[in-house]
Amino acid sequence: MKIWFSLCLLAGFHAAAADPLKFKLWPDGAPGVMVEASDKTRAFIDERSSKQGFESYILQPEMEVFPAKKPNGACVIVLPGGGFGFLSTEHEGSRVCRWLNTRGVTGVLLKYRTPTRDEDLPHEKPLADARRAMGMVRHAAQEWGVDPNRVGVLGFSSGAKVVGYLCCDRAPRGYPFNPNLDDERGPDFGAMIYGGGFADKDGQNQLREGFTVPADAPPLFLTVAHDDKNLSVDAALLYLEYKRKWRPAELHVFTHGGHGFGIRDQGLPINKWTDRLGDWMETMGFLEKR
Repeated sequence: MKIWFSLCLLAGFHAAAADPLKFKLWPDGAPGVMVEASDKTRAFIDERSSKQGFESYILQPEMEVFPAKKPNGACVIVLPGGGFGFLSTEHEGSRVCRWLNTRGVTGVLLKYRTPTRDEDLPHEKPLADARRAMGMVRHAAQEWGVDPNRVGVLGFSSGAKVVGYLCCDRAPRGYPFNPNLDDERGPDFGAMIYGGGFADKDGQNQLREGFTVPADAPPLFLTVAHDDKNLSVDAALLYLEYKRKWRPAELHVFTHGGHGFGIRDQGLPINKWTDRLGDWMETMGFLEKR
């Protein structure tokens, strides 16, 4: 595995920047068994993924690497949303990676396994794929001009939920550990864009039992719209827990924006969230050459 991956790296990371480089996460097959999609899930996918820029039925996950022309050493793994049914790989994926490139950041679009919404823990397999991707990036850090101490994750909706687990969850992985490529360190920083699923469902305005912010939680950036159901409450609760633990965090709640705005211009202040994220990354030192 280590030899195979190294050969892939030498095959042309510095090829045309316009074309992302693709790597399979699990060349020998992803661990675990995918639960067959129910009729309800298939209807959910068919209703929402008919437009261009959406993908589903991803059984063999992969990552697409977008090298920056003038890399500053930072790398961000991007996890699109889609309700664990499909992936919005354009306005929550490739466009985000290309925006990251403008800031000198290597962007990695993670196409994690989906659909998993019929499973007991829909985030489990995507979480394993994300951890695998982090390990692969750090393994290739020298070849890619990446600082292994500046590898972040950025997620949207269901992808943001996975980011929450990456930053805060310390449960066992539940999949085979490969010391050559996997990495248990977790992300160096995270960004959650309209993410949720961590609040107590009984309406007690607290994080649900079993989900806590650890003392070493990485810096976190959160953006959400006030009119996006209760997701602003989830974001606020997570921010408050970060504050209680004195961990670095920044929260932006915009009045209007709804859900799923990603990178597209609706003529609203919330569409400038990338500027706020870029400012935060610069302030935190993640855009500096080291």
